[in-house]
Formats: sequence, structure tokens, C-alpha cells
Amino acid sequence: MKSKLAIVKIGGNVIEDPQQLSKFLMFFAQMPEYKILVHGGGKLATELAKKLGIETQMVGGRRITDAANLEVITMVYAGLTNKNIVAQLQAKACNAIGLSGADGDTIQAHKRRVGEIDYGFAGDVDGINASTIGILLDNDFTPVFCAMTHDGLGQLLNTNADTIAAEIAIGMGKTFETTLYYCFEKKGVLSDVDDNDSVIEKINTKTYQTLLEERKIVDGMLPKLENCFHALQHDVERVCIGDLSMVGPNAQRFTTITL
Repeated sequence: MKSKLAIVKIGGNVIEDPQQLSKFLMFFAQMPEYKILVHGGGKLATELAKKLGIETQMVGGRRITDAANLEVITMVYAGLTNKNIVAQLQAKACNAIGLSGADGDTIQAHKRRVGEIDYGFAGDVDGINASTIGILLDNDFTPVFCAMTHDGLGQLLNTNADTIAAEIAIGMGKTFETTLYYCFEKKGVLSDVDDNDSVIEKINTKTYQTLLEERKIVDGMLPKLENCFHALQHDVERVCIGDLSMVGPNAQRFTTITL
């Protein structure tokens, strides 16, 4: 029987609220199964870039990562945000270890090819090193991944945190029974974006198509759900979307996605 593994991706609005972050990390630390945390930090990076006089460009919600912005992202993602989370987890008796994809060659990627838009130093994941991550888990470490990868040639790359979480869940799925959690400020996938109580508790392939046709899933939720179904089609047991209570001892309503 496979051991259970939870991969939890935490959204920026939780990261940026100290009280919410502390509460989430308490819940996360208490999860009994093997676990991995994935985080971004885009808004904090934008704020620091502004202070440094560095322009931030966004196209369709995605950051254009030029050389100057890559330096800022590295400082915020792999530095300040990652180490703050690791320190707080240590205080909660969770032996966390902060990582980028370059550490231990855990996540390999390539620079996104230039199409109509040049995203700069943005990375698309090629694969993960499940063996190295497994060694960390077996030795009671809890990996905390920031949203950065590398190309194996010395270049760091800014990579979507939702995608990293999905690819880690897929890569570990051959060894573990994996559940992927997307934790953000909403209670789940909503049928009405203006009503936080309109949670769609179960979504499968058929109902997903209906929701798309009814345009109840739009904007930033589209790529998130694309990642969900991609993961489910590749060895991931289930995917859940909701707020921080989803990983707590008294989980309330959230969205569970299956094939």
C-alpha cells in the first residue's frame, strides 16, 4: 500500500496576511501524512520591484520576467518568503527545508520559447527528481518549494507555482498516494464569483465542460483547473481547492475534483 502524500500550494493573498499565514501553517504542520508545500509571492515581488525602481510588466496575468525582475523574484521567492515560511514551520515542530527547483536538481525546466509574447526568464517544467524528494520525505523533512526552477545550465527560471505543485504531485504519484491541494482566499470553485458561499463541492470532467459552457469558470480559475485535470490524468488521486480551513482539523466546504 502506498503512503499518503499531500502537496499543498498556498496562494499569495494568504502569504501576505500574517495572521492567515500563521493559521494556515499551524494547520499544515499538523497534517499527519507526508507533505510538501509550494508557494509563490508575486505581489511581494511587485512591491519590492517598485521600491527598487524596476518596472513590472504583466500580460494576461503572467509576469514578464526580464533579468532585473528575475533578481527581485529570486530575493523574494527563494529568500524572504521561503525562509519566513520555513522558520515559522520550524516553530510549529515541522522540520521544513526550503528549496528551489535548482536545489538537489529537484525540478528541471526549460526557458519558455518565444511566441507572440516573450515572457523572458519564465520556465516550463520538464520533470521532477522524485528520488531526491522521496529521500527528504523518508528522513522526516518537509520540503517547501518556492516558484523557481532551473534549466540545468546555470539559469534560474520563474515558474508558475500552480504548475509546480501539479508536476510534483504527478512525479510523486508513482510512489505515493498523492492529493493536491490548491489553498487560496476563496472557499472553493464558485458558481457565482461574487458569492463566497456558492461553492461547487464536486467537479468531474463532464460537469467541468458544462461549467465552461455556462462561463462560470473564467479568468484565473481556468489555468488552475487545467492544472487540476492534467494532474488527475497522470497518477494524482484527487485535487481539492479551497481556503485554509480545507487543510485544518475541521474542514468545511471546499471543491473536490475528480475524473
